Amino acid sequence: MNNAIDLTIKPQFIKNYINGYPLISKDSIVDWNKVKAEGTIVNLLDERKKFIAKGYYGIQNKGYGWVLTSKKEVNIDVAYFRDKIKAAINYRKDFYSDKHTTAFRVFNGEGDGIGGLIIDYFDGFYLITWYSLGIYTFKEDILAALKSQVEYKGIYQKKRFDAKGQYLDDADDFVSGIRGEFPLIVKENGVNFAIYLDDGPMVGVFLDQREVRKTIRDSYAKGKTVLNTFSYTGAFSVFAALGGATKTTSVDLAKRSRSKTAEQFTVNEINVDAQDIIVEDVFNYFKYAVKKEILFDVVVLDPPSFARSKKHTFSVAKDYVKLLKEAIQITNKGGVIVASTNYANFNMDKFKEFIDKAFKEL
Repeated sequence: MNNAIDLTIKPQFIKNYINGYPLISKDSIVDWNKVKAEGTIVNLLDERKKFIAKGYYGIQNKGYGWVLTSKKEVNIDVAYFRDKIKAAINYRKDFYSDKHTTAFRVFNGEGDGIGGLIIDYFDGFYLITWYSLGIYTFKEDILAALKSQVEYKGIYQKKRFDAKGQYLDDADDFVSGIRGEFPLIVKENGVNFAIYLDDGPMVGVFLDQREVRKTIRDSYAKGKTVLNTFSYTGAFSVFAALGGATKTTSVDLAKRSRSKTAEQFTVNEINVDAQDIIVEDVFNYFKYAVKKEILFDVVVLDPPSFARSKKHTFSVAKDYVKLLKEAIQITNKGGVIVASTNYANFNMDKFKEFIDKAFKEL
């Protein structure tokens, strides 16, 4: 039986939670002062003390927790996590037998019912990413639940729950099973990726963009010039090159992005010298491209929610419209901008508002 603390929802937010909104925000609760420790189970009540939902307290970006169930009698224990993980695995069971894809997301946070928890699969290895100290307090229950549902070679973890949502550099990310030999070469829709589960936050690919990468390769890349901003290890660029792009340009501020992107091209037998890999602030590169009158047929925008360089601070909430406006300036007439974000506080309507605003303000 969970020892839960009762919290009162502000009246204007009650309908959201009745309708299944999963993020518990600071502004939506009257009496957060009653909760002291992350991982605390909370019952969300209306002003008449009627039960609305149950969740946990865990600070993640601007969120203060996640709803886990609308049923008061449900306990948050191994059985609860087992059922959620089992359902997520069953939903994706066809991937396990797909020889062209050996890396994919098994559990996708609030989309599978548990905000703050991501589980990825890499050819027999599982990677758990914890996005708050709150969800991390359930580590043993979640590990037991995962192990009860899958066969695995090894399990690794990443903690992303310090004050700025960045990676916490533990001495060892290995959790259970056997240690992998890295790089581990995995496939996504027939494309190779070099993966490192034991080398800090740079695993090698973000698996949530699988379908977008495939679409770029199959429908947009052939005969086109492609700019990949905030390119990380160049996954979009690799797919574009394999889709017949005349040239790809990958831009990222991280110095490691150059060697990591080159590695991904190499494991797919793509000539690295025929591609541009640029270590630079994306906004500085936009200025350079405008000055040199460089235009692209396809521009990929997949920024982090927050990023900081020596001269600039980027926040999706404040700067996405600016990002779009500058991208439009260097996109060829009839070109394509692939715009996305992983910012949890945006719904599709809000995101579309940003896109409309960028075009109207040009």
